[in-house]
Amino acid sequence: MEAMKMKLLVAVVVMVMLVMVQIVDAADAPAPSPTSDATVFVPTALASVAALAFGLLF
Repeated sequence: MEAMKMKLLVAVVVMVMLVMVQIVDAADAPAPSPTSDATVFVPTALASVAALAFGLLF
């Protein structure tokens, strides 16, 4: 009886997740901005190098 309740719970959770995915999928994605992300690349690269150096040194 306990296993049957667990299977029912899993089935209900899966059904709820499927319904939520369909609702989210129906929403339109906003258009990307026309600006370039090139200025974000340099600080991100520096932060990545700093994190790698910190990981190797300590």
